[in-house]
Amino acid sequence: MTLMKADMLQAEPARDRLTIIGLVSIVCGAILLAAFSEALLELVHRWGVQEEYSHCYLIAPLAIWLLWRRRRAIVGSIGAPSWSGPALLFVAAVLQVIGKLSALFFVSQLAFIIAILGLVLGLGGYSLLRVVFVPVIFLIFAIPMPYFFEAALSWRLQIVSSQLGVYLIRLFDIPVFLEGNIIDLGAYKLQVVEACSGLRYLYPLTSLAFLAAYLYRARFWQKSIVFLSSIPITVIMNSVRIAVVGILVNSWGPQDADGFLHMFEGWIIFIACAALLVLEMQAMTWAIDRRSFLEVFYTPEVRPVVSRNRAFPRRAPIWISLILVCLVGAGTYFVSTRREVLPYRQSFAGFPFKLGAWTGHRGTMDTSTATFLGVTDYVLGDFSKSDARSVNLYVAYYATQRSGVSPHSPSVCLPGNGWQMTDFKETSYRDPSMGINLPLNRVIMAKGASRELVYYWFEERGITVANEYLSKLYLLRDAAFKNRTDGALVRLITPIFPGEDEAQADRRLEGFIRTLLPNLKRYLPSGNSPLSSHSVADQRSTLKLGAK
Repeated sequence: MTLMKADMLQAEPARDRLTIIGLVSIVCGAILLAAFSEALLELVHRWGVQEEYSHCYLIAPLAIWLLWRRRRAIVGSIGAPSWSGPALLFVAAVLQVIGKLSALFFVSQLAFIIAILGLVLGLGGYSLLRVVFVPVIFLIFAIPMPYFFEAALSWRLQIVSSQLGVYLIRLFDIPVFLEGNIIDLGAYKLQVVEACSGLRYLYPLTSLAFLAAYLYRARFWQKSIVFLSSIPITVIMNSVRIAVVGILVNSWGPQDADGFLHMFEGWIIFIACAALLVLEMQAMTWAIDRRSFLEVFYTPEVRPVVSRNRAFPRRAPIWISLILVCLVGAGTYFVSTRREVLPYRQSFAGFPFKLGAWTGHRGTMDTSTATFLGVTDYVLGDFSKSDARSVNLYVAYYATQRSGVSPHSPSVCLPGNGWQMTDFKETSYRDPSMGINLPLNRVIMAKGASRELVYYWFEERGITVANEYLSKLYLLRDAAFKNRTDGALVRLITPIFPGEDEAQADRRLEGFIRTLLPNLKRYLPSGNSPLSSHSVADQRSTLKLGAK
């Protein structure tokens, strides 16, 4: 009888503590969802518009399913709250502010997962973390890469896939020449476009490989091989696909090859990659353990790490975690409502289309494109001299780059309609006589026999930057210390005309830059420009008037 009373007295604090943890979890979950709502909505938006991430709709349900299967273990594993939880929540709060200030949704989305891990540690300690770690960390595969990083990765994968594809074609004694991402078969030329980079298979396959490695009851090094092998499998299968298309083009012409290309893109290639992953696991299992793959591939049964009825008097990390989550919400609200400093500038409506020997005519974007790009003001036009060889100028100005509105890198926007990057490098243009030292990106675009030379750079509050990663660092610094996030993209394009080489096109753009820069200064604010009395909405209304 005495033992029963003791057990009941011990169970009462445990039930009270579980009630407190449950209520705190609900409150913290609601605050985190509200604080990170903008980043999470952007997450879902990219799932819908980019085929590479269409599989991400399944990741959250799979994570919830894994958590549901271990629900009893979760309740039984709630241990002593850890001070590591509040520390992680503080890191998440800092990253969320950075993400909001720099308009990098990727940072905020990553901060959301770190906040969940911090909340788990703050409420249930490391024993609870060990039970929920895999389902929570699996959510990372639902986060799309930043656009500028994805564009760079896509271009490099196009080059690697092209090189491997050409190597495989040559194994069949077919003469072939590779220039950038253009496969020249003599009578036919194939472009390895962005859709053929392999990203459509890489993202879902790495997600599948992570889940497969978790369900694979094997040693850690075997699990690591399964996960990491998803990358070479994707690249090799994509190269095989390109090689088969090249062989078909060489043998039967482009029509049959085009049909094969459409038939074998998407799910068929992905299923082939997944089958190779399964065969790899089967081969390892048989070679090491002499067992069937099906014997070691199943959902593990997760058991509680600590006793459910164990009492933990330390509650300070729980309340500190709640306070920090509230601070995340308050910080997000403060950054979102902070009135940003807007510098004075002249509208592009008055931009001259007579620049020295260059004469141009104004172009306009349709309303839907301007809305999609989110520009505050822009100038677009074609300039030429007496030789009629033109330069296209596009300058997009953003009064604020918060809430995800920022210059779209040409490395993302230009590839399309058959145009692909064949050469990209970060360089600079210097003219000591005029005091010009301009960092810029130099890109060669190709479409069939046509080629174009592109220069572009970013103007960040008086600082000229070519590297997009560096521009984000300047943006973060000025957002925090100057309360300014205005910036601009400057892009120049000229055709490489028949009979001229790239050096001649370079000289044409360099000559235009010498004339353009002195005229551009008053339209792009410097680091110490006077403040404007106009709001962002007022500046956008000026854009509409100027575009008419």
